[in-house]
Amino acid sequence: MTIGATAVADRLEEEIVLGLRFPRERLIEDELMARFDAKRHAVRSALRELENRGLTERKPNAGAFVKSYSAKEVRDLYNVRELLETSCAQLIEFPVPGERIDELAEIQHGHDTAVAAKDLRAVVSANMAFHQALFGLADNIVLVRAIGRHARMAHVMRSVTVTDPEYLERSRSEHWTMLRALRTGDAELLADTCRAHLLPSRDAYLRRIADLAAADPDGRQSG
Repeated sequence: MTIGATAVADRLEEEIVLGLRFPRERLIEDELMARFDAKRHAVRSALRELENRGLTERKPNAGAFVKSYSAKEVRDLYNVRELLETSCAQLIEFPVPGERIDELAEIQHGHDTAVAAKDLRAVVSANMAFHQALFGLADNIVLVRAIGRHARMAHVMRSVTVTDPEYLERSRSEHWTMLRALRTGDAELLADTCRAHLLPSRDAYLRRIADLAAADPDGRQSG
């Protein structure tokens, strides 16, 4: 059975964040049609949706590519993410109802299980659910949507760290620190942890850019 545009877009988004699709990789319609058993109109619609999500870019007379970022673009994106996420954390009103914290802790238990099992798809899903629930505590839908959009744009950066056990353990630990901050009403700890939580994927991607530049100073390599 053929699948629709949204399903194709979601599958490609997952492949990007898992590092199965690389920056500057061309997304060829015929290959995607065969891979996903999808109609051409569905694939084209999916590629437009991915572009709207900030995950791909279209080049004239060349087609769609997984979006790549310069070092400045990475820093700019993460500066915006820091502003959005720390501001949202600071909007959370204390005390937070215990049942809301318990719901968030239950999501985190699922994240713990996924990390322990090295189930990367489940890790990504649980991580997204955790942050959506966390920032949802601020009760500002517009801000939460903006956070989600910019987090999606950073999928390419997170793909560098998503397979690294050290980074996954750090992420898991920081989630529990956020939960402790919510339980104790420590707004400063919550905001500081949200800020620190962004650094590993940003810094890893910047190192990747620097390594590629050092290996290919004439800029012939992709990635």
